[in-house]
Amino acid sequence: MKAWEATVRKTQAVARKRANTIFGTYGPSHVEEEIIDQVDVEEDNEGHANGEVYHSERFLPNGDYYSGYWVDSFPHGHGKYWWTDGCMYVGDWFRGKKMGKGTFSWPSGAMYEGNFKSGYMDGEGTFTGPNGDSFKGSWVMNLKHGHGVKEYSNGDVYDGEWNRGLQQGNGKYAWKNGNCYVGEWKNGVICGKGKMCWKNGNVYEGNWEDGVPKGNGTLKWDDGSFYVGKWNKDQNEQNGTFYPSASLLEGGNLDWDPQEVYNTDLIECRICPNEKVSILPSQKKLAVWRSAKATENNVRPRRMSVDGRIDAAPVDREFGRMRLSDCAGTPPRISCIDDAMDGYIRGSPIRHPKAAKRQGETISKGHKNYDLMLNLQLGIRHSVGRPGPVPSLDLKPSAFDPKEKYWTRFPPEGSKSTPPHPSCEFRWKDYCPKVFRALRMLFKVDAADYMLSICGNDALRELCSPGKSGSFFYLTNDDRYMIKTMKKAEVKVLLRMLHAYFSHVRSFDNTLMTKYFGLHCVKLTGPAQKKVRFVIMGNLFCTDYTIHRRFDLKGSTFGRMTDKPESEIDATTTLKDLDLNFIFRLPKTWFQEFRRQVDRDCELLEQERVMDYSLLVGLHFKEATGDQTPPPGCRTPTDNVGLEDGSAPRLSRADRDRLLLDPSGLAGRSLGINMSARVERTERKNDLDFQLVGEPTGEFYDVILFFGIIDILQDYDITKKLEHAYKSIQCDPNSISAVDPKAYSRRFRDYIYKVFTEDT
Repeated sequence: MKAWEATVRKTQAVARKRANTIFGTYGPSHVEEEIIDQVDVEEDNEGHANGEVYHSERFLPNGDYYSGYWVDSFPHGHGKYWWTDGCMYVGDWFRGKKMGKGTFSWPSGAMYEGNFKSGYMDGEGTFTGPNGDSFKGSWVMNLKHGHGVKEYSNGDVYDGEWNRGLQQGNGKYAWKNGNCYVGEWKNGVICGKGKMCWKNGNVYEGNWEDGVPKGNGTLKWDDGSFYVGKWNKDQNEQNGTFYPSASLLEGGNLDWDPQEVYNTDLIECRICPNEKVSILPSQKKLAVWRSAKATENNVRPRRMSVDGRIDAAPVDREFGRMRLSDCAGTPPRISCIDDAMDGYIRGSPIRHPKAAKRQGETISKGHKNYDLMLNLQLGIRHSVGRPGPVPSLDLKPSAFDPKEKYWTRFPPEGSKSTPPHPSCEFRWKDYCPKVFRALRMLFKVDAADYMLSICGNDALRELCSPGKSGSFFYLTNDDRYMIKTMKKAEVKVLLRMLHAYFSHVRSFDNTLMTKYFGLHCVKLTGPAQKKVRFVIMGNLFCTDYTIHRRFDLKGSTFGRMTDKPESEIDATTTLKDLDLNFIFRLPKTWFQEFRRQVDRDCELLEQERVMDYSLLVGLHFKEATGDQTPPPGCRTPTDNVGLEDGSAPRLSRADRDRLLLDPSGLAGRSLGINMSARVERTERKNDLDFQLVGEPTGEFYDVILFFGIIDILQDYDITKKLEHAYKSIQCDPNSISAVDPKAYSRRFRDYIYKVFTEDT
């Protein structure tokens, strides 16, 4: 009887909510609604321990319905979820995510039946569209990717390879009228080498581009005639020879125009467009409730979606920045979670910093460092482009000698080995050129691409303010490389440890340490005699993904909180240890490799008496942009905000293919680059202002992670020893960054292994 009464109360509450949504809400009905919701939560969880899996039937406050197995606040096991818009999923769940085999249906009549992974259509599956189209094959993150067969409603069939939702690779397309194409595809159109067979017996075999013959090819007729030559839709570019059959020779009919292929034969050979899905399964949010047991008596439970978002007050509230170390406060009122279809998540507690313009100031003519940039580009072009022996990874010890350096003079009028230039005269120094050439080969950097990035027509960009060390940073236009000015002491440290560094990165492909590509010096002639030393490094955040959060983590607390006012915080602001309110959860295989690699890297740095390094971490929250991997030539929705020139994506095509083929990042991927993972939000206790790691809240977010160990050239010299002695008087010696390399390594690892854990 009690169970029946509870069901009636739930149904009535749902009906009232729907009525309020349509007709508006007045007076005390809010209070009544909240009381009913809270009673429902307590009744639903009554008698079930945390972590216990049990069968449950739930009428959720926004009108959604779930029936199946449940654990804590999540669907877990087999179950059915029905949304009020008519969408429905029946299948396997894992802590609120569609995971395993299942069926998702749309109100339009479309249906997907197959494998799911983390809420995405992923694996083998069959999709049937509302118009009768069907696809059976491989999926990756909601996109057709791999081999698959597409049957169109008009009778056409494509059987072949797919990439990011489009035909790409080898495939066969058969039209209902009997025409057939077998060959290569690119971005959903016929492109490459292929063979077209018409139902009348004519056959074209050769090159294609954008769906039409272009380049070398041969057209054969069923009577034996054939045409060989260079094909082009532009008649002026067409060039070939027609060889008529014997029957045509006898009849004297020797005229034939190759343009007939474009104007007549290919008219009926149209490729059907792929279907468009109004909303994807990964975009359907679940309205579930967090148990009231863990909350204070005077605070009503917060409504939370299983992907970690908490409803906030009005949807159109401006995304401000939440204080990262302060997650306390009165939870917002309950409101319906709408589907995230406009590029950002409604009511997200992750308040993303305001979008920043592209980092840095372009060094154009008139800039104080314009001549220095020209000198740098001239020197790089000279160093990388000059002829020399084939680079080898097997180097002699003499190649690592700090005295292995070469000076080159660059007069404005030019010389035998240098070109004329508009800048002042300068001298250029190369440090250990054979070693850095070998490193570029080891890191698979193409010499031509390297020169184009640094020395191309596009200017470098200078970051607005120097780092704490006083060094200046410059970025290449494509963001692939970062150039840092260096002190003489840092150059000495790098040259001293260069042999060990080279051996280390050669032995461990997954090293997290900064990648170095070149070490140089520019010496200006004249009264100033100024020397500028700089190193060229890889940019960890060269990616198509928007980096929503950046953290510089050392494991110390003294001065480890950002001092910027909230109004100045943007997506490029680097936050510190005491700003961190997440725990990073890596897949088991990667977590084990992560620990091993951090140990190896720290052992080397400790051996070289280096300290004050940090782990730079970048986070891209998938839900913030709808979490769709960018299609070819496109950016994620928020990426365009940060680019003034709309330049092309910086992530290589090969990297994107690897990401789609293995979205979890477990195969053929470097540690710390484009890694799919989860983060769990943490809360610090109010009475522990300097608590390094907060308490887990159970709120998870799907992210793409980027991380690496940076600033690895600080020797524990007399300056750092004096800093340690001075700061030890003011505060706890264990809380400061300047400590002995052995103690620094131990503290760094202990901290990193607390904020990076295995995802269970």
